[in-house]
Formats: sequence, C-alpha cells, structure tokens
Amino acid sequence: MDISVVKYSGEDTGRKISLSEEVFGIEPNDHAIYLDVKQYLANQRQGTHKSKERAEISGSTKKIKKQKGTGTARAGSIKSPVFRGGGRVFGPAPRDYSFKLNKKLKELARKSALTYKAKDNSIAIVEDFNMEAPKTKEYLKMLEALSLGDKKTLLVLAENSKNVVLSGRNIQNTKVITADSLNTYDVLHADNLILSESSVEKIDNLLKK
Repeated sequence: MDISVVKYSGEDTGRKISLSEEVFGIEPNDHAIYLDVKQYLANQRQGTHKSKERAEISGSTKKIKKQKGTGTARAGSIKSPVFRGGGRVFGPAPRDYSFKLNKKLKELARKSALTYKAKDNSIAIVEDFNMEAPKTKEYLKMLEALSLGDKKTLLVLAENSKNVVLSGRNIQNTKVITADSLNTYDVLHADNLILSESSVEKIDNLLKK
C-alpha cells in the first residue's frame, strides 16, 4: 500500500511511502490482539487494594457471650465477619496482575492492529519535523491541516522529541510516542495513526525480526 507523505502543515511533498505487507498487510489475528490488550491493561493496575480480615482489625478477644443458652448462634469474637465492624471475608489483598506473553505473539498482535488501521485508511504519514519550542497551537494546526482535529490520534515518532511531546500533551484525545514504544492498545484506541516518515522504517525493522 502506498501512502502520500505530507508536511505537518498539510502540504503534499509529492513523495509516497510503501507500507510493508509483512507488517501492515498480514491476516489479522483477533485473539492475539485480545491477549496483548489484556496484558497491557493488567500491567496498568497498581494492585494496591486491601481490606482487613478478622486477624488484622483491632478489637477485644474476649468471648462476647456464653456458649449455650442464648437462643442464638455461638460467637467467640467481636472481630467475626458476621458482626458489624468485624473483619471482611476473603477481602482484596495486594497482588501483581501482570502476566507473561511470548514476544512473537505480541509482535503478531501489533502487526494485526496496524493492518486494521491500514485497511481502514486510518494512517497518515508526515514528513519528519521538530518544533523549536513547545507550542500547543502549532500541534493543533497540524491536526487541523490533516483533517484530524476531532479524532483520537496517535503520533508515532522515530526518536523522542521533547518539544513535540510537550506540545501534544495537553490536547485531549492525542498521544505522542516513539516507534519502539508502539503497542497494540494505543494503536487500536486511536481513530487515526500519524506516522513520521522515518518511523515507518523503524517500525518495519522492529516487527520484521
């Protein structure tokens, strides 16, 4: 698939880039995408949730009533979960939600996500650019020039550019990452991908291993 390269001002450069069939034109694997997104979301969880069980709350250990003759169930501690203020039964405890996925499966998931974007014509390629200073207005102008002002966008750069990242940071529904940070979730979450010209080759090199 050939895509025209435009300047960040929206002007056509007259050049085209051919997207690799090995990365942008494979048979998508939905289950690989599901697993990769599941892992990404699991890794975002802090896992710091905690509630106190009966052994951890403060309270008297005295037997609160006699064993027999009360007409109600026997009770040995005020900290029992059946009483108000008692410990919680099987409450949440700190844990690590992350899990392992094979590298080849994660690569397949990213290729599948990129293929879906290519099939939907949701990829724009921008000539490599930089900003002299962080300017949110300049970033918004670029989105408007590409007719993406009202879309969720993901800008992928070949190398980190502090000024570009800061320019897009405060804009809703916009994210800027580098090619080596490309992940399935961000690709699918965005309506449109904006790839810098040099990032295309870098993505190919990363996913053709």
